[in-house]
Amino acid sequence: MTHGNHDVLIIGGGVAGLVLALEVAERRRVTLLRPASDDQGASRWAQGGIAAVLSPSDDFDAHVADTLVAGDGLCDEAAVRFTVEQGPAAIARLLALGVPFTPDPSPEATYPYHLTREGGHGARRIIHAADATGLAVMETLKAHVTAHPAIQVLDDLTAIGLIGDTAGACRGARCLDGQGRLHELLAADTVLATGGASGLYRHTTSPHPASGEGMLMAAELGAELMNLEFQQFHPTCLYDPDGSPFLISEAVRGEGGRLLNVNGERFMPALDPRAELAPRDIVARAIDAEMQRTGSDHVLLDIRHLGEAAISHHFPTIHAHCASRGLDIAREPIPVVPAAHYSCGGLATDLAGATTVPNLHAIGEVACTGLHGANRMASNSLLECLVFARSCGAALLRDAPPGASAQAAPLVPLPDSGDRLADPQVLSSIRERMRQMMSARVAIVRHDAGLDEAAETLEALQRELAPLVAACAPTVTLASLWQALRLARLTVASARARRESRGLHYNPGCPGHAPGTAQPSRVHLADLD
Repeated sequence: MTHGNHDVLIIGGGVAGLVLALEVAERRRVTLLRPASDDQGASRWAQGGIAAVLSPSDDFDAHVADTLVAGDGLCDEAAVRFTVEQGPAAIARLLALGVPFTPDPSPEATYPYHLTREGGHGARRIIHAADATGLAVMETLKAHVTAHPAIQVLDDLTAIGLIGDTAGACRGARCLDGQGRLHELLAADTVLATGGASGLYRHTTSPHPASGEGMLMAAELGAELMNLEFQQFHPTCLYDPDGSPFLISEAVRGEGGRLLNVNGERFMPALDPRAELAPRDIVARAIDAEMQRTGSDHVLLDIRHLGEAAISHHFPTIHAHCASRGLDIAREPIPVVPAAHYSCGGLATDLAGATTVPNLHAIGEVACTGLHGANRMASNSLLECLVFARSCGAALLRDAPPGASAQAAPLVPLPDSGDRLADPQVLSSIRERMRQMMSARVAIVRHDAGLDEAAETLEALQRELAPLVAACAPTVTLASLWQALRLARLTVASARARRESRGLHYNPGCPGHAPGTAQPSRVHLADLD
C-alpha cells in the first residue's frame, strides 16, 4: 500500500525527532513515525541533563576544550565549536517551550537554574530537571507536537527500510503496521532519528535500546558510516541481574559520589587525577579492571556521605527507584556495573544533518557529526540532539524542494519475499548469540583474537539468517535482526582496522595512539561483500 504526498518524513520520536518536527512544521508539513516504544528509548532515560555554556563564569572555549580532551584526538573541532556555540540558544528554546528545569534559589547563584557538573567537564554547566531530564524534555516536546496542526503523528507504523530511487536518492520509507501489512510512505525529505546501537550488546542502560536499525537502513542506500568502533559503556548502571536496566546518572559522581571496590576501597584517585570525574572511557575501563582484579561482578558507588536530604533533593528519581528495588542509597552503597550506553559512531553527516545520500538526513545518536570523537563527554548527547535538530530544520526550510517531481527517477523495487513467518525462537536465538559475542569480544577491552572470533561468528550468523530473509514475509523482528547483524559485522570490521587504542576502543595488542593525525574510520555496507 503506497501513501504519497508526504513532505518531511521523520522516523523516530525521541528528543531529536520531536525538536525537528516543531522546527520544520512552521513552514512544511511533517509526518512523524513514532511507535509507542519510542517512549522507552534512550531520550526517556537521560537523567543527568544537557551541557551548555550558561553560567557567566563559563565560556565556549572551555566547553570546546573539555570536549576535545574527552574525544581523545578524534573530534571534528569545527563540529564541536558549532555545537557548543549553539547550545545557549537551544536551551532558551526549551525554556520557552516550558521544560521544567530545576531552579537555583541560592542567593549566590549566577544563573536562574541549577547547574551540576559531570565527568570530563571543568565547570558546572549541566542544566537539568532533577534527575529525570530526558523525561521532562520528552513530555514537554510531545505536548507541543501533539497540538501542532502541521504535524501528523503515526504511531501504528514501524519503518523496516528506506525507499531509494535509481538516481541514488532517498524517497521515503517502507513500513509495517500492527497487522504486518506493508506500507510505502513516499516523501520529499526523510530524516532518521532512530537512535544508536547499544542493543547489539547484552547489557545496556535502556530497557528498549535500538540496535542500529536506522544506520543500516541508510547504509542499504549507500550512506557512509563512521567511527562504529567507538561504543560507549556507561560506567554506572545499577547491578541487578534479575531486574530491568537502570542508569545511575553521571551527576551522582558530579555531586561527590565515590567508587569503591567490593572490599570498600576507593580506586579512582590512584588512576587519574580527576578521579571519579574522569571521562567515561577511563572510568569504565578502571571499573572493568577492578572487577577482574577482585573477581567480582560489580563495584560500589557510595553517596551516603551526602546525607539523605541532599540525596532526596538532587536524585529523587534514582532514590525512589532504588528504594522500589529494596536498596536505600542513603544508607548503603549502590552496586553498579558498566553497560552499553551510547554509540559515538553512526551515519556520517554535515552540520545540517545531511548524509551522503540525497534527501536523507540523520540527527541524534544515529548520526556521527564529529562532536564526540572517540568518546562522548557526559551530557553532550542531548545538546547534540537539540543543536542538530535545529540546524537540520533550518536546512530543510531553506532548501525545501518544489514538490513531487514528474522527472523523479524510478523507485528501486522491493525484493521478492515469501509469505511464511520466520520462527520467533530461531530469531531470538540468533539475536542472543550476536549479543553474547559482541559483549564478550567487542566491549570495553578488545583483543585481536577476540575480534577475529567475533568476525567469524557474526558472519556465520548472517549466513544462518539470510535464507529466512529471502524466504519469509517481512516482519519488524526479522528486519531489525537482519540490520543489527550486518551493523555488528561492520562494527567489528572497524575495530579490527583501528590499529591503536584511542578513547572507547582499547586493544592491549596495540596500546597507545598510532603515529600521525587521528583519522575517523569510514565504512559502507558494500565492504561486507
